[in-house]
Amino acid sequence: MSDDKLIPPSPDAEAYAKTTDANAAEIFDREDPFALFAEWLTEAKKSEPNDPNAMALATADASGLPDVRMVLLKDLDQTGFVFYTNLESGKGGQLAQNAQAALCFHWKSLRRQIRVRGQVEAVSEAEADAYFASRARDSRIGAWASKQSRPLESKFALEKAVAREAARFGLGEVPRPPHWSGFRIRPLKMEFWRDRPFRLHDRMFFDRPDLGSTWTVSRLYP
Repeated sequence: MSDDKLIPPSPDAEAYAKTTDANAAEIFDREDPFALFAEWLTEAKKSEPNDPNAMALATADASGLPDVRMVLLKDLDQTGFVFYTNLESGKGGQLAQNAQAALCFHWKSLRRQIRVRGQVEAVSEAEADAYFASRARDSRIGAWASKQSRPLESKFALEKAVAREAARFGLGEVPRPPHWSGFRIRPLKMEFWRDRPFRLHDRMFFDRPDLGSTWTVSRLYP
């Protein structure tokens, strides 16, 4: 029998359903998706063993061919979701050609997911400088040494580049490379998904036609 069939619930499933029903208002009485996201991320930090701020970042090149990879969320406010990268990387090049992106956060421990789609803009020089200065020194040196996403002839070549940059900076400050900065995804659509028994999942959808508009909120069929 397919697991999609509506079979009689087990005692465990009934208890789970009662718990999620009791918390239904957690999603469906909300008007601010950023506030709800922040609450879910706070919960994920308590239960996810590794990188609760990890997110799948989807971009597309000039031809429309999609690409996806995991990155780390480094900042969040009412304007959007921020991550940092080498601007000459694959994702940096794709965002230069097509300044739109999608994100997906999945927290297995919570059985929750959030999807985000929107426009992309560069962070300010001041924001990029401040975040780069907060990184570990070895990571800052690595940002100078790595030609991210380009062919690497050998592991030794990377180690040699790291050693060269470490010697160049010595004990002095390691500034942000001109090819390293961040992007902010400014959402136009956000969907909050929560697991429910028998695949009758909760889905709440926030949508706005442009960045200056207010959000409309709707429930979606699972």
